[in-house]
Amino acid sequence: MADCQDAMLSSLYDAMRDGNLDETIIRIIESLDPEALKLKISDKGKTALHTAVTYGHERIVEELVNRMSNDHESLAMYDSDGYTALNLAAVLGKWRMVKCMLRIDFDLISIRHSREKDLPVVMAIDFGQIEMARNLYYLAANKGLISQNDNQEIQDCATLFTRAIYTGTLDIALELIRTCPNLALALDKDDKSPILALASMRHSFPSGIQLGFWKQRIYSCMRIPPVPPTSSETRLNILNEGQCQRNQKDQNIISGIMQLYEMKKIHDQYNELLSLMCKVISKSTTQQLLDGLVYSAICRATENGIFEFVSKMLEVDQQFIWARDGYERNIFMLAVLHRHEKIFSILYSRDMMMKYNSLTCLLDVNKNNILHMAGMMEHSTRVNQIPGAALQMQRELQWFKEVERLVHHKQKESTNENGFTPRQLFTKNHENMMKEGEKWMKDTATSCMVVGILIVTIMFQVAFTLPGDNNRDSGLFRVFMIFDALSFFLSSTSVLIFLGILTSRYTEDDFLKNLPRQMIIGLFTLFCSIATMMITFASALLIILNEQLRISIPLICLGGVPIFFFLWIQFPILKDMIISTYGPSIFDRKMKPKL
Repeated sequence: MADCQDAMLSSLYDAMRDGNLDETIIRIIESLDPEALKLKISDKGKTALHTAVTYGHERIVEELVNRMSNDHESLAMYDSDGYTALNLAAVLGKWRMVKCMLRIDFDLISIRHSREKDLPVVMAIDFGQIEMARNLYYLAANKGLISQNDNQEIQDCATLFTRAIYTGTLDIALELIRTCPNLALALDKDDKSPILALASMRHSFPSGIQLGFWKQRIYSCMRIPPVPPTSSETRLNILNEGQCQRNQKDQNIISGIMQLYEMKKIHDQYNELLSLMCKVISKSTTQQLLDGLVYSAICRATENGIFEFVSKMLEVDQQFIWARDGYERNIFMLAVLHRHEKIFSILYSRDMMMKYNSLTCLLDVNKNNILHMAGMMEHSTRVNQIPGAALQMQRELQWFKEVERLVHHKQKESTNENGFTPRQLFTKNHENMMKEGEKWMKDTATSCMVVGILIVTIMFQVAFTLPGDNNRDSGLFRVFMIFDALSFFLSSTSVLIFLGILTSRYTEDDFLKNLPRQMIIGLFTLFCSIATMMITFASALLIILNEQLRISIPLICLGGVPIFFFLWIQFPILKDMIISTYGPSIFDRKMKPKL
């Protein structure tokens, strides 16, 4: 008899796997003994219900659940991977199956994974089934399952909270912090707190994104209406009226403005979440802050460059400025190490400099001071976002010089445990970058010098090959000669400047001002020589064609196309160098955080 049941279960598995008609599968189920539905299919580790869920047979799931309606043990059975049938449906996003099971036995919503010990709502959010997680959360909240009656329930809620933050499911996160404010400092199953999770979400705050000029203007003008908390009526309708559908507008966004709107909305929600957490932190004891990993969160936010987070924390309590990470690095050492100028600029406040000047004298576990941090290079440093090795080297020197200006002379000459002073450490760590910067400078100078030499040669020859005849227009001829001479002198100047770049000594400090200045002058004079060459070319055409505009204008435009493309490709280099060398400082000395 047992062998017969095993054979029937195997045929049932094959039928569901092969996608046979539901009627065929139901006939097989009807021929089985009710007790056989509790058995696991041989070599598969799954019951018939698990199999139906896996292969998406909703009608079969409903039939099996109805047959097990008075048998909680059968519905709560685990497969070989530790999932109940409801857990499996949750991670697969099968809401109709989940709804069917919960109508028969609502207690299934609180049965955990046998090994991971996660609730279905947590598993759903971990597997990216956000709508499923929302529905399960609101059902659990309506039934009073989201509470803090014991340590296990607190840990469950904290786990759901951190997962909601990581996945951007902010409606659940905001509901949790409003319902249970103390969850902000509770630890989840991985011993992480929600405030630490929030400090890890760099791109969820405005400081974590970079927008162009127009996008930034549009973003700044947008106003997002506040979203009220979800009402209890909405929660009650989930099980009775089917799956809630999100606004399909999110899936059909093709407009850049709508994308900016969604981005702004997410940023506002994260800021609201941060504000609610800060209210809890402001009322917490020192031990609660330590247990809730608040100091670790501040250091994590500093590493990630989340200025909003750090600034908000310092508004709550100015003593957070003394927070240190596992290497005994304070937030300003971390800001320098990871090149986050907005956070470092907090030190420029006059009050901060007077009160906390001693912060620049602290050492980490390896006896590195804050100037040593400027000499280090982290893999996550933002300098990699700067185009060109020469500009990267310039930015690194700007950081070193700025930090050097703040520290005492003793810190400039102090050595770490490896015997390096800050300057020696800078030279050691930036050796490859300096070589790459030298190569970039020489390659760029060589390419531009070739163009400059061609222009010099052409303009010199043109000066002795006059266009037209003796009846040429004296005004146009005067324009031709003036701009030919200008182009010749400008291109000659650019060639000499680029030659100076090629023969430079290439010391470290040359990358700060000298080399960028020469490159700016060389590129600028080269661009001007090209422009004057085009005017010379246009005036020559007008002279030769006796000012026949119908012919000369199209020829002039056609001849300017390659020149335009050259300028279009090379102009960004000039622009970046001018901004980096003569633009506003990356350090805001006027920043005054509200402390």
